[in-house]
Amino acid sequence: MTESVEVLVLGAGQGGAPLAADFARAGRRTVLVEQAHPGGTCVNVGCTPTKTLVAGARVAWLAGRAGVYGLDAGPVRVDPVAVRARTRAIVTSFRAGSARALARAGVELVTGHGHFVAPRTVAVTSADGAVVRTLAAELVVVSTGLRPARPPIEGLDDVPALDSSGMLELDVVPEHLVVLGAGYVGLEFAQLFRRLGSAVTVVDPGERLAPREDADVAACLAELLREDGVALCLGREVRRVMPSAPGPGVALELHVRATGGAEHLAGSHLLVAVGRRPNADHIGAEAAGIARDARGFVAVDERLATSAPGVYAIGDVTGGPAFTHVAYDDYRVLRDNLLRGGARTTRGRLVPYTLFTDPPLCRVGPTEAQARAEGRAVRVATMPMRHVARALEMDEPRGMLKVVVDAASERVLGAAALGVEGGELAGVLQMAIHAGTSWRELRDMIFPHPSAAECLNNLFAPLE
Repeated sequence: MTESVEVLVLGAGQGGAPLAADFARAGRRTVLVEQAHPGGTCVNVGCTPTKTLVAGARVAWLAGRAGVYGLDAGPVRVDPVAVRARTRAIVTSFRAGSARALARAGVELVTGHGHFVAPRTVAVTSADGAVVRTLAAELVVVSTGLRPARPPIEGLDDVPALDSSGMLELDVVPEHLVVLGAGYVGLEFAQLFRRLGSAVTVVDPGERLAPREDADVAACLAELLREDGVALCLGREVRRVMPSAPGPGVALELHVRATGGAEHLAGSHLLVAVGRRPNADHIGAEAAGIARDARGFVAVDERLATSAPGVYAIGDVTGGPAFTHVAYDDYRVLRDNLLRGGARTTRGRLVPYTLFTDPPLCRVGPTEAQARAEGRAVRVATMPMRHVARALEMDEPRGMLKVVVDAASERVLGAAALGVEGGELAGVLQMAIHAGTSWRELRDMIFPHPSAAECLNNLFAPLE
C-alpha cells in the first residue's frame, strides 16, 4: 500500500537532516529515508573521521618535532588500532547526536534505499531488495550525495584497492601507501599517513597540484608536502595495476605512463581517490520525471527545483561545490523559501573551501588568474608565512598568504591562505569581501596581538 505523507526527504546528510527537522517542527508529517546512518557522508565517512585522523597525525608530527621547542618527548609510537577506535568513537557520537535531533523534531526516520517508482512516489527497499514502504508526498527533496568513483584501470579489481571509506577501517599503518589522485581526499590521506609513519607516493595525471589555484600557491603547497616526505609523481597516468610477487612491504605494482616513457611503482596499499560520482543513477529519476545533466547530477535551478513539480534537490548530488557548508546553505535556501515565504537563490554565492592538509590551504573568491581572465584590472599582495609573527612563535612558518584586490575600487576580491590558522585568516578575508571592504581599511584595522590576522596590517604594504 502507498502511504501519503506531506514531506519526504531522501538522504540524512548535513542538508537533508536539518531540513526534515524544520518541516517536522512546522507541523508537517515528514519522513526521512536514509540508506545507512544519519549524518551523511560528512559525519560517517567524510569530514568528521578524516579531520579526526588529521588531528591525530598532527599530534604525532608535533611530538616528533618536540626538540625544536626545547622539549624531549621521546620516540613517537603509533597505535593504529587506538587511532581507529578514537575516530570511530567520535563518528558514533556525532551520528547519535544527529539521530537524537531528528527524533526530538518528530521526524520519522526510515532505513533503506529510496527510489522513485512514480512522480513524488518512493519505494523503500531493505538490504535484500524487498520493498518495505511505498511513500507518496506532496513535497520531495533529494539529498543523496556522492560516492567514490572507480576509474577504468586495468587490473584494479585484482588488487585490494581502498577508497576513502576503506582507509578509515585500516588497523595498520601502511608500509608504503600509493595514492591515486591529488585532490582533497588524496592529499589529506597522503600527508596524515606519512606523519603516522608510512612511506607515501601520490600519482596524478595533472602537471601540478591544486590546478584551480595560482601557480605560486600550488608550488608552495607541493613544497611543503615534499618537506613532509610525500613523494609527488605528477604528470603520470596509471595504465595498469597488478599484484606483486610476495615480499616484505610490497603487495602491488603500478604501470605508469609518463612524459619520458613508462615507469613502475610499487606499494603495500593503494588508495583510489580520483573523484566522486553522484548517487543519482539508482534513485529512479526517470520514473519521477527528474532530469539529470551530462555528468549524471540532478539538474536544478537557482531555487534548487528539479524538472519534476514538487521535487527539489540539495547538496552534492546537484553538481555544485561538494562541500558540507554548501549543502547546509542549500538547506537554508529551501527552508527560507518553502517555510518562510522567502525568495532566496543560490546565485552569486561566495563559497570558500579548505584543503585540510597541515597547514591548510583556504580559498575564497577568485584567484589572480581567474580575475585577470575576467578582464579585471587587479593588484596582488603576497606574504610568506615566515613573515607572520604568530607563525614564527609557533614555529610553523610554512606557507603563504595571497590577496587579490580590484585596482580601481581597492576592494578585496579573493584570497588564498596557506598556513597555520589559515582557515581563520580566510574567514576574516571572506567577511571583508562580503562587506566590500578595501585593502586600506583592512590594513588600518586593529587586530588582536599576537594573532595571525594581525599580519593584514603589513600584507598590503607593497600596494602603497
